Amino acid sequence: MDAARELAGHGIVFGEPTVDLAKLRGFKDKVVGKLTGGLASMAKMRKVTVLQGAGAFADPHHLAVDTKEGRKTVKFAQAIIAAGSQAAKLPFLPEDPRIVDSTGALELRSQPKKLLIIGGGIIGLEMATVYDALGSKITVVELMDGIMPGADRDVVRPLVKRLEKRYEKILLKTKVAKIEAVKEGLKVTFEGAVNATDTFDCVLMAVGRRPNGREIKAEAAGVTVNERGFIPVDRQMRTNVPHIFGIGDVVGEPMLAHKATHEGKLAAEVIAGHKVQFDARTIPSVAYTDPEVAWMGLTETQAEKQGVAYEKAVFPWAASGRALSTEIGRAHV
Repeated sequence: MDAARELAGHGIVFGEPTVDLAKLRGFKDKVVGKLTGGLASMAKMRKVTVLQGAGAFADPHHLAVDTKEGRKTVKFAQAIIAAGSQAAKLPFLPEDPRIVDSTGALELRSQPKKLLIIGGGIIGLEMATVYDALGSKITVVELMDGIMPGADRDVVRPLVKRLEKRYEKILLKTKVAKIEAVKEGLKVTFEGAVNATDTFDCVLMAVGRRPNGREIKAEAAGVTVNERGFIPVDRQMRTNVPHIFGIGDVVGEPMLAHKATHEGKLAAEVIAGHKVQFDARTIPSVAYTDPEVAWMGLTETQAEKQGVAYEKAVFPWAASGRALSTEIGRAHV
């Protein structure tokens, strides 16, 4: 939709698109279904038994799983905990269907006229990209002094320039102090660099994710869970209980799928008796915003804090013929 609008600058003009939200939601569900169905087929081909239900440790060698058919007990010699994470919640928010987390936002239930996103990190900005393209007026509120705090400021700057033109507001050094659910919408009170109130049709909580370490009764197996809900592991992905391993979001930052996949493979190799350990020097990160933002290794900010000497080079994409022909150079560095 954005590409069609931007082609007007090249003399190719389309009519305004109409959105069939139910059909769009159906397409999204079909894609998710194909991916999860593909994983189920792979498991069956490899003779992996899959139990669907809520699982919790009963002791160091047994897992209790509450399934639709009742409780089942699994005995294991080795286990890998891959319990993931869930969207973090702000404790003072009222219970209201108009307040959603990233999972709720992906359900595409409605197309809000005014959407507030609490949190200017990757998840919040990715969802903002979707709803902005669909026609919602976006406000982002971020407690820090810049959006996407983990990335280099140089890399984020082109995105900021674009978003400042498209979004209604980007409120930095500001927090949400209160949300009142009223008939007209969600009345939000801001405090900090901006002290104001505004009303929104929908509020998306994107303040980070919380590991599920406490949800699986790891303590029943003797597995340590720290105060934040993470399960500490060594470089072979072992927990403090040698035959129980942990991978993915539940073992710590960064919470990225490709990191979890690598850790899962490594844990399997250790269980199989291979002499391997986690030795990733750097893990790439990406935000599927528009423009996309990607980085790996130390950021400039981190290098300065750690006293690491570095040199900096910047290449403007506007010097690229391909970038100019697609107008990428307008927004990217």
